[in-house]
Amino acid sequence: MVGRVLADRVRGNGGEVLALTSSDLDITDSAAAGHVIESGDVVVNCAAFTKVDAAETDELRAHAVNAVGPANLAQACGRVGARLIHISTDYVFSGSQRHPYEIDDQTGPTSAYGRTKLAGEVAVLAALPDAHIVRTAWVYEGGDGSDFAAVMRAKAAGDGQVDVVADQIGSPTYVGDLVGALLEVADGRVRGPVLHAVNVGAASRYDMARAVFEEVGADPDRVRPVGSDRHPRPAPRPPYSVLSGERSAAAGLTPLRPWRAALRDALEAHGSNGPLPSTP
Repeated sequence: MVGRVLADRVRGNGGEVLALTSSDLDITDSAAAGHVIESGDVVVNCAAFTKVDAAETDELRAHAVNAVGPANLAQACGRVGARLIHISTDYVFSGSQRHPYEIDDQTGPTSAYGRTKLAGEVAVLAALPDAHIVRTAWVYEGGDGSDFAAVMRAKAAGDGQVDVVADQIGSPTYVGDLVGALLEVADGRVRGPVLHAVNVGAASRYDMARAVFEEVGADPDRVRPVGSDRHPRPAPRPPYSVLSGERSAAAGLTPLRPWRAALRDALEAHGSNGPLPSTP
């Protein structure tokens, strides 16, 4: 999702972009990146093993994609003099604190996915100290896909009650705003090896679901809060993983707007604003 939106934005701005799928470039192949990366390129690594639950039983594969692959890209960039922007996640934190995580707060992933993403951060900066790590969270587009906002929009168009966990709190982030931040970093206007790029504010999954219902004209009271124990998953989720952008703003990154305003625009961009059609 991020890669597609990023490529479309660059092309729309008249820039040159080479968007490669995993079949075009297997980043776990140590030699593959060297065949496509050239001096002066800016590489944005949108590749990741993002199946959080599957990583619990296939951590070796997750590590290959989330840690070995980024290290391969960093080494290839270093050899030819290219720049690298690597996308990481709020899951590198444990979720044990109750105030927004800053870029230098202690990490402590509790899932295989989080461990492999943290390993990727470490490997990238070890191979290419000038690289940028951009952590983000809860990324959505809000269209017809499988992201959380899209799923809630589809449920809002139906009827009946919807149970959503209320004890996981994070930073909902609109993919269009994240892409804007990535392009700022690509332009060389931002300093610092680790950055946070999320829409401002905190919300639970329940809060976000209610907001989607409200924005599309559905009854938000159809959304019911439940605990995570009602929807047990193989991988633990951080109960609190809100990311702070204060240090990133000081490094030159334009703060992203509040999450609710971004959600409204995301849904409107996909024709999701306004009253839902009535059912005969």
